[in-house]
Amino acid sequence: MSATATRLRRIAAVATAAVAVTACSGAVLLPPSVSSNDRGVGPVVESMRRTISDPNAIVPSRSVQESTLIGASSTSPLDILVVGGGATGCGVALDAATRGLRIGLVEREDFSSGTSSRSTKLIHGGVRYLEKAVFNLDYGQLKLVFHALEERKQVIENAPHLCHALPCMTPCFNWFEVVYYWMGLKMYDLVAGRHILHLSRYYSVQESIELFPTLARKGKDKSLRGTVVYYDGQMNDSRLTVGLACSAALAGAAVLNHAEVVSFLKDEGSERIIGAKIRDNLSGQEFETYAEVVVNAAGPFCDSVRKMANKDAQPMICPSSGVHVVLPDYYSPEGMGLIVPKTKDGRVVFMLPWLGRTVAGTTDSNTSITALPEPHEDEIQFILDAICDYLNVKVRRTDVLSAWSGIRPLAMDPTAKNTESISRDHVVCEDFPGLVTITGGKWTTYRSMAEDAVNAAIKSGKLSPRNECITGNLRLVGGDGWESSSFTVLAQQYVRMKKTHGGKVVPGVMDTASAKHLSHAYGTLAERVATIAQNETLGKRLAHGYPYLEAEVAYCARNEYCESAIDFIARRSRLAFLDTDAAGRALPRIIEILAKEHNWDRSRQKQEMQKAREFLETFKSSKNAQFHDGKHK
Repeated sequence: MSATATRLRRIAAVATAAVAVTACSGAVLLPPSVSSNDRGVGPVVESMRRTISDPNAIVPSRSVQESTLIGASSTSPLDILVVGGGATGCGVALDAATRGLRIGLVEREDFSSGTSSRSTKLIHGGVRYLEKAVFNLDYGQLKLVFHALEERKQVIENAPHLCHALPCMTPCFNWFEVVYYWMGLKMYDLVAGRHILHLSRYYSVQESIELFPTLARKGKDKSLRGTVVYYDGQMNDSRLTVGLACSAALAGAAVLNHAEVVSFLKDEGSERIIGAKIRDNLSGQEFETYAEVVVNAAGPFCDSVRKMANKDAQPMICPSSGVHVVLPDYYSPEGMGLIVPKTKDGRVVFMLPWLGRTVAGTTDSNTSITALPEPHEDEIQFILDAICDYLNVKVRRTDVLSAWSGIRPLAMDPTAKNTESISRDHVVCEDFPGLVTITGGKWTTYRSMAEDAVNAAIKSGKLSPRNECITGNLRLVGGDGWESSSFTVLAQQYVRMKKTHGGKVVPGVMDTASAKHLSHAYGTLAERVATIAQNETLGKRLAHGYPYLEAEVAYCARNEYCESAIDFIARRSRLAFLDTDAAGRALPRIIEILAKEHNWDRSRQKQEMQKAREFLETFKSSKNAQFHDGKHK
């Protein structure tokens, strides 16, 4: 009886909240808000848009970018030096550069080499946060959802070639769940207001099976009663980060990957940070660069950066590990995800179609901070166990094509006495003069996080920007003018010239799969890649079963700061994340092309092969992991 009463109270709470949101939605959500993105900056936006979307624009070379940083002296410093080349750091560089500020950015590894490339690939408002807001009557959580839903729409609109709306199916195994999830997701629609992607709706059992053929009709002691489908966004995370870095470079920022901060430079009198000593990890050269303000956007590593300034700095990061596995495409249909908000042990589990494969996850457990986190076998087995309960196909460990772990940098108040202060929201602070730290948050809100960090830096350094933030209405490189049908131009007007093993050059058709891939990965710049494939005999596929072309390696080396084999297999293409075995087979040819582009000698090529193979071993696919198969045979 008490369980029934609890269920009824839950429904009543959701219904009451839904009515409240409905009642105020006209006043709160529907009128267009006036933000800093809308205040008299139209000409600036247009000028910057033309610069970034110019089809003939070329990003400055890496050597030019390094020279710019070296040239930032104590008498002519940068306005802001950003440490960290993830989504937030690159977002800060783009935001600040488009305000007319003089910007530098350094990243120890590669753009998006850390957390930003190891995400769930969702751009979401936070259904779970909405549930907490309702049941805990927490207005702070509700504001997080409002804000994230607004940012979700902007991320998709600013990079339409890399982001899209994805329907997500929630299975219901009793009528209470049908009512509960339907009402909750309708409320999600209402909170989204004018930022909604598509309306959620209920599907019967038969309709659900037609939409998701591998969904089980029956589970353990339960039968499917239908599903509720709602919409969130999906992205190609690392390519989005690279797009941010290249857009920032075109806007005037000096961005440099494979360069790390060794120490900070401080004013002798005030002790304020006035720059950094930087090491180029490719050449070994060290140099100093000066800046009015340093922004620490190092993600999970932001505490180590803070300790360079003050060795007694209290930790801000509570690291959490999120493991994901990649399975063959037949586990989920194209264009429909499956999300179970609460499994038998209370965790969330999902299966999403992504780049022609299925990504499943995730875990949320405490972890230590390492440069190359690896998934544990028990975490992989947990995910396989969890999805097994909802599918009518045999879930096998041998089907795992790739598995990876990412570290979520959950923000924590360094003065708090317990972990209740851990937040999914972001934190901006200046706990050492001249060093502004931005951490926490999530991928969806990277743009507003960057805006807050730049505002704090402007205040700290008493900077004079040309205009206010304009990134809410700024397409990233390749996005302006892109249409979902753009791939047809590639298919109709280009061929893939390939060289056979005997050295003969033969033409190959630019098939639909390759054309669609190039269009979505490079947007309006895809024709540049297709031209290389056609004119430089680089039209062959790098790996059987995947649309990646040899031409992409050359293009990324010339135009996207691709400086290593790992940069390409992990961040420019996603082959390491999709199929580690295929990535390994493609390595010799990738290194051969990069060697030609960067003039590598044999020693460097051998080194690249060794590093790349070691990197791939951290992705625990069935090919390179030692495991006891157990029930997933």
